[in-house]
Parts: sequence; structure tokens; C-alpha cells
Amino acid sequence: MKETFLDKFMSKKGLYTGFWFIAIIMVTALIFFTVTLQKEVPPIPKVVESETGEVLYTSADVVEGKGYFQEFDLMDWGTMLGMGAYMGPDFSTDFFHHRAEYLYDYYGMEMFGKMNKDLTETERGAVKARVKEDFHNTKLTEEKTVYSKGSAEAYKRNVERLTDMLVNGDKERAYPSGIIRPEEAKKIAAFVDWSQLVASSIRPGTEGDVSEERTWSNNWPHEPLVDQDVRYTSHVVSLWEFLLLWTFTIIVIFLSYEYLFKGEKDEKRAPALKVTSLFKSQKKLLKYIPIVSLLFVVQLFIGGYLAHLYTEPTADFIISQKILPFNVMRSLHTQIAILWVAVGWLVGGLLIAPWVANKDHKFPWLVDVLWIALLVVAVGSVAGLYLGATGQLRDTWFWLGNEGRELVNLGRVWDIGLVVGLVFWFLLIITLIKKAATNNPLVGTIIWSAFGIATLYIAGMMPIHKIMPNFTVDDYYRWWVIHLWVELTFELFAAGVIAFMTVSLGLISQKTAERTMFFELFLIMMSGTLGVGHHYFWQGLDEYWIAIGGIFSALEPLPLALMIVEAWKNVREQKEQGIKNDFSTPFMWISGSAILNWIGAGFLGMVINTPTISYYSHGTYLIMPHGHVALLGAFGYISIAFLYMTSRANAMANGWEWDDTLSKWSFWLLTIGVLLFALPTIVIGFEQTRIAAEMGYYYTRVRDAVETMKGWMWFRLLPDGLMILGGLGIFIDLFQKTFKGKKAAA
Repeated sequence: MKETFLDKFMSKKGLYTGFWFIAIIMVTALIFFTVTLQKEVPPIPKVVESETGEVLYTSADVVEGKGYFQEFDLMDWGTMLGMGAYMGPDFSTDFFHHRAEYLYDYYGMEMFGKMNKDLTETERGAVKARVKEDFHNTKLTEEKTVYSKGSAEAYKRNVERLTDMLVNGDKERAYPSGIIRPEEAKKIAAFVDWSQLVASSIRPGTEGDVSEERTWSNNWPHEPLVDQDVRYTSHVVSLWEFLLLWTFTIIVIFLSYEYLFKGEKDEKRAPALKVTSLFKSQKKLLKYIPIVSLLFVVQLFIGGYLAHLYTEPTADFIISQKILPFNVMRSLHTQIAILWVAVGWLVGGLLIAPWVANKDHKFPWLVDVLWIALLVVAVGSVAGLYLGATGQLRDTWFWLGNEGRELVNLGRVWDIGLVVGLVFWFLLIITLIKKAATNNPLVGTIIWSAFGIATLYIAGMMPIHKIMPNFTVDDYYRWWVIHLWVELTFELFAAGVIAFMTVSLGLISQKTAERTMFFELFLIMMSGTLGVGHHYFWQGLDEYWIAIGGIFSALEPLPLALMIVEAWKNVREQKEQGIKNDFSTPFMWISGSAILNWIGAGFLGMVINTPTISYYSHGTYLIMPHGHVALLGAFGYISIAFLYMTSRANAMANGWEWDDTLSKWSFWLLTIGVLLFALPTIVIGFEQTRIAAEMGYYYTRVRDAVETMKGWMWFRLLPDGLMILGGLGIFIDLFQKTFKGKKAAA
């Protein structure tokens, strides 16, 4: 039978070629968009003044205010242009809305001698037209932005209000007093007002055409006071996104079962991995296990603490908020997650490398050096996060404290230390594996994705010696680390690891795993590279990112889930044949990772990624289920799998007994917990999204918006409790299995 194009493409060679073809296209496109970035980002005016000539603030004030905003980690309390934490206000929207409210009173008095509340509907319509004209005539330019008298007065009122809130605290939304000084708060106000201009000023080149006119933030947020709402473009892109998702899902399922999982006659599965001894470097990995699992437990307890503050922000929970402020604990919650996940992956790479090479490192003690270095970074960064955000490192916050960019928060010294540790890890692996007698694509994928993990983090460290002045540019590269680091290089690493593990455990043939992995890599590069654009909708970049980011998303987890389904079929066959799987516990976590990856990144990702929904749900609780399920499932479970694989290999080498009862309980407690966590956050997020669509985004971020959902907030006690029990079970189970093992019966 003649070989078709699909036959050629779905072969190992075809998929390998397709991967590199799509990778070159996507990376080239990303580089092109990055080069043109400066032409589209909102400028910082050299001066913002009133029409009377009074200088309100300068570009230096904006940059200095951005520094204070980062220093005190306000992005882990509220949001900037919708990005950050959901306890405090969205600062941009707050200034925008209160400016509009003030102008209604200002022009109401000027035109009719009445405050807004006393206007008739007809009079209010005339005032609205004047307010919209004021906003429309305020141009955000590089040289000078001129406010009307009314807007200048509104800015001064906003400064007074924000200064009072930051200096004296906001008890209703869990922000303590006594950290920020008045002069620092005023600089922060200049930065916040600039972001308000990004959200409310018309982008040059779009004026005069109703169908094209839009602000620098593509008309986000929804603000009925000036008739600012989602544009038709977002609806069109959302429609195409759903149509393409359905189409590509059908195609992916067809190709997977027609070409990937249809075994050939000569496809034989390798015998399962048997461990009779450990190399010296592998034995040194045992000390990593309690540290990583304990960090996970700490992160879970902090998550429970934050849940109580979300529910009752005016009350202390066991410890005073003066000691454990919400924003500091939220920062620790996210950064500790990154630390334990990343270190767990390092353990996996160092465990696998000697098996692949069938030899040990020349200097096994280097694994101890890495362990010490990572401990220094972990302890130093956690201390810095706390001391920096609480104002105790005012002169050195950038280098040693809290850099204040959500999820990319480490002080620069700890940033550099983490990169050095990751590069050192990569060198340890590559110097060993390159000497292996045989190599294969599975291992190659693990190695070069490890290189990407080690180097891509640097994107969030530019410029190396100071903060990035422009928030939009800064956030552009911040998402490189968060999205391209986590949803690209981590996904590539995960694809290689899962393929390697399923082959090593004798569950899937080498040929099937390689074809599936290359298909997965093809989809990851296609959707994951430019898919970063779904974070760029509303933060100051041009409108084409709505289309780019909307289309490229949510497909990459599907082949992984399908591969796990195939592997489980083989597990069932092994059981029927009486074949024992010595690594059933690590495989349980890996399979859970693939399924939760699809649920969190795929299903829950699609809940928020379409531009129309994203417009109203941006910066609401609706983002939480996607972030938590995807991060824990897609990456955390693989880290846990590596810990269990290391512990299991040690038990096999020592001839210890192995009981997976507690590990199974921990798995299901954690899995059910994180899935149940999605329920209340989705319900609350839907309510916030409804409020944003009907009343305007400002009202989603006042405390009253979620106060009516208090019952759903208290419901989080159940999933949070289950996850904490699961995490404790993992820690206890791994500690006993690794250090308290008992000899198995003969």
C-alpha cells in the first residue's frame, strides 16, 4: 500500500522533522514580536501636568513608584492591570473608576450646579458625554500628558485616598499599617496613575473610528461610567478558538489512536527496570527527599492560612497579621511551590542520569555541593521575601529582598543563585549522559529541556542590576518565565520524563513512546510558545495578541493523557499476567500528573482563556482553579513521583519491604482535595465575572462582591484540609520509606 502524507508525518522521522519545523517558526515569530515590542508598549510621559501648567508627576516619579510597588510586594495583595493577587483592589481600575466618579461630580456642578447623585437621567447623560470627552482628550504620550482641571483634581484625590490606605492599612482587605511611608505612597500613586492612563487613554492611530478605537489596554477594564467594554474582536477570536479547539481535538484523538498507539508486530516492551544497587551520587539524593516534601507541607499550611484570610480578612488566624501579612504569606506560598517543584525535578534528573550512562559521576560529592547551594538559596530567599516586603531591607530590597513581581519574586542575589544551581545541575547531567554508550530521543529531550529550564529563567532578570522601568515590558518578560518556563520547557521535560518512565517500567514500547513524545513536543511548541500571548490581552500590548494568545492554547496536555490511558491498559495486562510492577507508586503519581495536567491546563484553562471570558474574569477567583490544579498536577505530581522513585530505588537496593498503602491514601487525599478546591473558586469566580459584565470590573474587587459568597469560602476548609492531610502523609511516608526501612522477608 502506498505511503500517505499522514503515514510519513506520523512516523518517528516525520514527527521529529515536524517538531523542529514548528519550533523554528514559533521561536522566530516570538523573536520578531519581541524586537517590535518597544513600538507598541505604552510610553511613560516625561511629565504629567494640569492644563494650568502644574506638574503632577514625572517619569522619574513613575519609575520610583514602581520600585516601591515592587519592594512592598503590593502585587501579592492587589493587582496591576488585573495581574496579581485578589485580596486588595486592582490599583489601575481603582484610580480609573474614582477619577470617573469625581468627574461626574465635577462636570455635574459645572454644567447643572448639581452633584452626580442629584442629576436627572437626562442631565447625567449630558455629563457622561463630557466625562467621556475628558478621558478621550487625555493623551498618553512620551513627552507630556495634560490633564484637565477636573482630572488633575481627581488625581490629587486618588493620591490622598491611596496614601491613607497604604500608610494606615486596609483592615477590610487584610493590609496592615506601619509599613509604607507617606512619601513612598505618593510615588506609588504616580505609578498607579500611569497604569490608569494605560487603561483609559486611547491608543494613537485608532482614534476617530468607532470600530477601531481602543485604549492601550484594549479597552480593559469594563467601565460603564465611560461606556468602555469588550470589543467585537474578542468575540470573533473566542468563536474561532472554540471551533479550532473542537476541530484539533478530534484530529489529535484520531491521529493518536490511528498512528501512535497502534503497535507494530516488532514493537516489544523492554523489561521493567530492576535496581539492585545505587551509585554514590544517587545515594546522596536521599537527603533531598525530606527537605522537598517538608517544603510542600509548609506551602500547604500557608495556603490554608491564606484561605482563612480570604474568608475573614479582618480577623487574625492563630498568629497576628502584623507578623504574617497576607501579601508576604501569599508570596511565600507561590515561591515555596516553585522551589519544591524545581528541586524535585532536579532530583529526578540526577537519579536518571547514572542509569542512562550506566556509570556514576567522577565526583559524586558535587551532588552535596548542589544540595548545600539550594539550601542557601531556599533559606536566604524566604528570609528575603519576608524582610523585603515588610520594609526591613529598604536599601537592599532589590538584591536581597522581595522583587515584588508575582511568581517571579526572588531578590536578584537569590535569582542568580537559583540560575547558577540550575546550570550546575544541567552540567552534572550532561557531562554524565554524553558518555553513555547508547542514547535515545527520550533522554535527549530530558537533557535539552533541562538546559531550557536552567537558562530561560534569566529572561525575568533583565536588566540584571535594576528594575525594568516600564511595567508592560517588565510583565512581558515576567510571563516568559512563568509561561515559557513552566508551560514550555517544563512541559518538554515532563513529556520526556513520562515517556522515559513508561518505557523503563515496561508499560509502553520504545517506538510508541518516542512517536507519542514527538507528537507531544510538536503540539507543545505549536501552542505553548505563542500561547504566552493569552497573558498579554490587557496589560498594554497591541490587539493582535488577543488573536495570537486566544488561538494557541489548551491542546498540549491531550497526548500525555492519551499516553497514560495506553499505559494503564498495559498495567492491567501486566496484572492479568501476574507481572509485578516495582515502581507502581511513582507511576501512580506520573499518571495522576498527566490527567490533572489535562484538567488544569486544558479544561480549566479553557474556562478562562477565551478573550471574551478573559475580559470579564481577568483578575478574579476564576483564575485560581486553573493555576492550582495545573501547577500541582502537571508539575508537582512529577516532582513527588521523582521523590518516590528515588526512595523506591533505595528500598530495592537495600532489600527493604515496600508498602504503598499510605502513599495511595496520600495520593487520593491530595487529588480529591485539589479537584474539590476548584469548585468554590469556580463558583465565586463566576459571580465576580457576572458582576464585572453587569456593573463594571471595579465592583468585582470590592469586599462586598465576595462577602455574599462567604459560605463557599468556608467550604474551602474541606479541600484545604484534605490537601494538608495528603501532604503530611507524603512527608511521613517518604521519611519512613527512605530512612526507616525494614528488611523484606526472604
